[in-house]
Amino acid sequence: MEKFDVRTNRHSEIIDITRKIEEEVAKSGILNGVVYIYTPHTTCGIIINENADPDVKTDIIYKLDSIIDWNDPKYQHMEGNSAAHLKAIYCGNQKFVILNNGKLVLGTWEGIFLAEFDGVRNRTVCIKIIEG
Repeated sequence: MEKFDVRTNRHSEIIDITRKIEEEVAKSGILNGVVYIYTPHTTCGIIINENADPDVKTDIIYKLDSIIDWNDPKYQHMEGNSAAHLKAIYCGNQKFVILNNGKLVLGTWEGIFLAEFDGVRNRTVCIKIIEG
């Protein structure tokens, strides 16, 4: 397993980590299999989506904010970040990506992102490449 850290800069943001994952894949020497990407945090997620237009990231945060209200008075979690936990559940904290001939199998416009919902923080991303 390999790990790398990501420093988030805003309360909510989506950070492209595709290149870092590609670097780890290249270092491994494994050409075919599955890349498992996981973040061991309860208030951020791993997502795959468009990486060509930065407005997509803005729209994702906007829509999650409209679905999951940060200030809902019925939240009971004493740390005050229930919305971040719910957004992380919604997005998930792990993804599998197929590895074929040393390349991640992603669509033309796709990238892999860390989605921060409770920043500013230092986050860890774990990668396990399973040969096959």
